[in-house]
Amino acid sequence: MTWRAGLLLGVGALTLPFWPAPFVGVAVLTVVVLLLVALDRAMAAPPHALTVTRTGDRTVRLGGTATVTLHLTNPTHHTLYAQVRDAWVPSAGARPDVPPQRLLTVPPGGVATLPVRLTPTRRGDRPAVALTVRSLGPMRLGARQRAGQPATPPWTLRVLPRFDSRRHLPEKLARLRVIDGVQVTRGRGHGTEFDTLREYAVGDDVRSIDWRGSARRADILVRTWRPERDRRLVCVLDTGRTSAVRLGDEPRLDTAIDAALLLTALAARAGDRVDLLAADTEIRARVTGSGRPALLARLVEAVAPLEPTLAETDFELIAGEVLRRERQRSLVVLFTALEAGAIGEGLLPVLPRLATRHRVVLAAGSDPVLSRLATATPTGPDDPYAAASAWRALAERDRVRAALSRYGVTVVDVPAHRLAPAVADTYLRLKSLGQL
Repeated sequence: MTWRAGLLLGVGALTLPFWPAPFVGVAVLTVVVLLLVALDRAMAAPPHALTVTRTGDRTVRLGGTATVTLHLTNPTHHTLYAQVRDAWVPSAGARPDVPPQRLLTVPPGGVATLPVRLTPTRRGDRPAVALTVRSLGPMRLGARQRAGQPATPPWTLRVLPRFDSRRHLPEKLARLRVIDGVQVTRGRGHGTEFDTLREYAVGDDVRSIDWRGSARRADILVRTWRPERDRRLVCVLDTGRTSAVRLGDEPRLDTAIDAALLLTALAARAGDRVDLLAADTEIRARVTGSGRPALLARLVEAVAPLEPTLAETDFELIAGEVLRRERQRSLVVLFTALEAGAIGEGLLPVLPRLATRHRVVLAAGSDPVLSRLATATPTGPDDPYAAASAWRALAERDRVRAALSRYGVTVVDVPAHRLAPAVADTYLRLKSLGQL
């Protein structure tokens, strides 16, 4: 029964005092209205006979807007008068072009298109959860609605990482071209490969002079060197409990993903092989560096659905997986938190095995709240205690950094918004020195 039937009953009730027998009038009025409602409901298009499909975007980058269109087909012989509610998870940011309270009219055999604009607020998979169609009769007195009919057409929108750090890529690629020998490079670093001979120029390192070639040419020739290519890089994302901590406006895991994407794009352009591993108590994602042209796209797809797990990270599992899969010496970049408990109890016991075979870099974004509390001027009775706690946390980070350095681990400890360019700079520095 709709509001129109209730209104009809109300209007009839106002006329009851003028009836000879009010009680009989109530019964007659109720029966008449119920018969009209039943007749109108019987004339409504059956919801189970409707056909519903979806078309539109399957992926969107976080911060962007996608459009998914619902197609409602009426194959019956009745005109469909319907109210449609297409529900998505709240973080999908669904905004239907047709409000749910608006009445749709679909003739027999006709199709209604209902676009929904989605502006997600979180990374990952955002599914459609429920479709409700309320079919009304021609007089709008009765309606037909049955749970689960028509069935909700499955659709999942994958929200990709924002990748804000790509704005740093042109500047990093310019530095890479200098290191890679596209521009003139003088001198050499350890582990570089011989490229060509050229005439000596003022400022060249005398250690690069090729004396045998100079004797044959009766001129001073120097060797030029090209940094080694086809090096191996392994990005390890810690998805344990520490990755759920928010650094500013986003979780630590999102900050690490952004930095890993910039590093992958840079290393792929440098001709290096990049693998990715995401793990906590189990392996959550694994991407190998084969098929370099599509590497970044595959990596983005793999990390998009990752979510922090509220469990301690099993660094023994991570170290074993890296050692098992990476036989050649590689640069292992571990994105995690510089937390005394997690590092001291989980990473330090397995670090000697890992650092012996591979070059290890630990990248950790620092919490801006700690720095703010440590440097803020006390204004209340609790502020000195907060400052003392912040200083203690910073001192623990220093001790963890010193312990990691004893194993030869390079620690990148910068504010979260600077983590991506800092990790890229560390990679370029190691590459220029031939220490990958």
